[in-house]
Amino acid sequence: MDFDLPPDLVAYLAELDDFIDREIAPLQAQDDNERFFDHRREWARTDFDNGGLPRPEWEALLAEARRRADRAGHLRFGLPAEFGGRNGSNLWMAVIREHFAARGLGLHNDLQNEHSIVANNPFVLAIRDLCSPAHRDELIPGMLEERVRLTFGLTEPQHGSDATHMETRAVPEVRNGQPGFRIDGEKMWTTGMHTATHCVLFARTSGRDGEARGISAFLVPAHAEGVKIEEYLWTFNMPTDHPRVSFTKVWVPDSAVLGKLDGGLALAQHFVHENRIRQAASSLGAADYCVRESVKYARERKPFGEQLARNQGIQFPLVELATQIEMLRLLIRKTAWQMDQMPKPEVEKRLSDKVSMCNYQANRLCCEAADRAMQVHGGLGYSRHKPFEHIYRHHRRYRITEGSEEIQMRKVAGHLFGYMGAGKH
Repeated sequence: MDFDLPPDLVAYLAELDDFIDREIAPLQAQDDNERFFDHRREWARTDFDNGGLPRPEWEALLAEARRRADRAGHLRFGLPAEFGGRNGSNLWMAVIREHFAARGLGLHNDLQNEHSIVANNPFVLAIRDLCSPAHRDELIPGMLEERVRLTFGLTEPQHGSDATHMETRAVPEVRNGQPGFRIDGEKMWTTGMHTATHCVLFARTSGRDGEARGISAFLVPAHAEGVKIEEYLWTFNMPTDHPRVSFTKVWVPDSAVLGKLDGGLALAQHFVHENRIRQAASSLGAADYCVRESVKYARERKPFGEQLARNQGIQFPLVELATQIEMLRLLIRKTAWQMDQMPKPEVEKRLSDKVSMCNYQANRLCCEAADRAMQVHGGLGYSRHKPFEHIYRHHRRYRITEGSEEIQMRKVAGHLFGYMGAGKH
């Protein structure tokens, strides 16, 4: 067994580091853009007088970084060559995401809004695999050029992890002689709606509450009549681009159905495993960063005339975290590699539990590492002059949003006890 990373992957990490040093770091340094990453970051990013939305200059900076990454051939790395990518595998994407997060906060990778110079783009492959040729031709080029911006309308005020009990309804209705659907309902956490061109809206079109069959996905223009942003939900880590949106008598033509009628949840589930393994890798990298920074500080700090690092009360908690990081890194890379060896349907049957293990453990570990880093750094660690409070506040969300850790543990239990997966009794 060979646990070394492939030499070409190691070389690509060096290429990415060089690109960051040449293109991204200077952009971050100019025009006081450091305000978005130093102790001023939350205020620099957030327009508190405008619903807590991201400031336009913050989003413009992120867009410029993405343009530079796209010109250099990095942004679409994880996509197939037909879309300008490099067919990046799950293993490569996981290693890259860990590597970026381990560098610390920066313009190269800011997961507060899913920004990275090596993008995820999960919708592209979902639309390629599940949608009509007309939708593929319209949406994929638009998304890659950022002319089309999609948000995701799945979660509802009364229904979070269980999407099968959603109350949003779509019923057939003819308008002006054209067949279509009238949609009524409300969605929560429709992230990015403030700049979206369309919402991928999920609604029940048939069947009973609790059934996965009978839910359809619709491509709804963000500014269609009857679409209303009710409020932006302020969060632990600001700014917010997470609104509650109501849909009242919104009408769309039949051509707005994405994928198969009554089979819309396949669109939502298409990229869940890829998302979770990459996000787990990011949490792992951030945890590693917190531990390394804590060790460095403990060696430099000399209370009572001796290095802080000489105290076992400092050493042992960091030893525990470092050990967990090493073990989890192996599981994440092994699982990502295994995902690359099989078709997507097989991942759900054979590896879904391992992906969940990686994800909920990495998110929990990151929060523990950030909390420990704050403790080791003392008052300075609690301040915004160090990045640990930001890392904690950001990664704390992933214990809820990328499938809550309880849902992920339930998935692991289902495989372990034979209620689901390849060993289902």
